[in-house]
Amino acid sequence: MKKILWLSLMVVIIDQLIKIIISKTIIVNESVKLINNFFLITNVRNIGAAFSMLSGNRIFLILISFLALIIIYIFCIKEKKLKKIEILIYILLIGGIIGNLVDRIIHGYVIDYLEFKIMNYNAPIFNFADICIVIGCLLLGLVTIKEEIKCKSLK
Repeated sequence: MKKILWLSLMVVIIDQLIKIIISKTIIVNESVKLINNFFLITNVRNIGAAFSMLSGNRIFLILISFLALIIIYIFCIKEKKLKKIEILIYILLIGGIIGNLVDRIIHGYVIDYLEFKIMNYNAPIFNFADICIVIGCLLLGLVTIKEEIKCKSLK
């Protein structure tokens, strides 16, 4: 458990440092083109969750974040012998959730900055914490599917 907490803290620190750098160097709603017509760093404020869903529901999103952390601890980590991949999954999930939670508590919004344009489609702008959450969820899904297949093959 200590390993998960320390490495999750590292994810939060990286996330917050990037957000501080973005906030100090790029004006809100301004962009810096890194790859023309594809990748930009755009400093935006997201008062909602993914895709700006639940915009303006700050307290609800804070409570959901705390609830997710409690559920991860009680049902997935507490008193369990975890495999290395599971440790990685929970480091990414906890670090990502706390990274965005810190923003919501301190600022009232999440700082997003990674913007991709794909064939005239502007994808939703996101951040490092979001990447950690998505990768953690994808890995969790893959591990779960693998375990299901393994269980079915034993029957």
